Amino acid sequence: MKSPLSNISNKYLYVTFCLLLSYGVFAQEEKAGASAQELADKLANPVASLISVPLQNNLTYGIGAYNGSKYQINIQPVIPFKLSDNLNLITRYILPVVDQQDVTGENTHEFGLSDATVTAFFAPKTKGIILGVGPAFLVPTATEKFLGTEKFGIGPSVLVMHQGKGLSIGFIANQIWSVAGNEDRADFNQFYTQIFLTHSYKSGASLGITSEITQNWEGNTTLITISPNVGAITKLGGQTMQFAVMPLIPIVGHSSIRPDWGLRAVVAFVFPGS
Repeated sequence: MKSPLSNISNKYLYVTFCLLLSYGVFAQEEKAGASAQELADKLANPVASLISVPLQNNLTYGIGAYNGSKYQINIQPVIPFKLSDNLNLITRYILPVVDQQDVTGENTHEFGLSDATVTAFFAPKTKGIILGVGPAFLVPTATEKFLGTEKFGIGPSVLVMHQGKGLSIGFIANQIWSVAGNEDRADFNQFYTQIFLTHSYKSGASLGITSEITQNWEGNTTLITISPNVGAITKLGGQTMQFAVMPLIPIVGHSSIRPDWGLRAVVAFVFPGS
């Protein structure tokens, strides 16, 4: 039976895509100018002093031996704290909600929360190269056995990037080891990195490409995807928002975890005045 959430997600992605396509006309009418480009550049910087709440929608198909499918929405608020005139603490939270079918077995279905990831970057104010370092935490918030690890983990995270007007390039990475949790479950030992290149325009539109690498040391599996993307800044009422869409193209991955293809759509609520 098809999950009701899958129907909702498909409609949601369709609406997002239509809004993004219509933005070209909207941007020409509004002529937002340099301020929109500046906001797009800030959103490309993971340690910018900017409050945002992205909702990252991911659809993947053809997973594993049973040709499974998964819809996952990552709720990803970013909240900065000013520690001094020269140092910010940027906190990033990722809470996944998963709806998957035929992933863990034939005619199986799991729905619920997965494990959360919390990252805190200490980011000094610098020119040229932007740096951020801090801890990353794995928090066992999963509501289904097959959606989580039942482990608490910790490790280092780092961001290195260069940003000029209209151009952002860099990477973000973390390595997390489990340190507590259910002893009957496998240990968690995983490296993750995202490499990104983004070019923004005066209208607030952006083009870019990202690559994500996940290395599970415990399971000895690697998953690499590449995603060309298009984004836009706009307003709905008085709320500033960013939309982005991209394919999820698998490059490397074991047959047990690699999907045949995927699609990502991101809607981010932005609070530039905070």
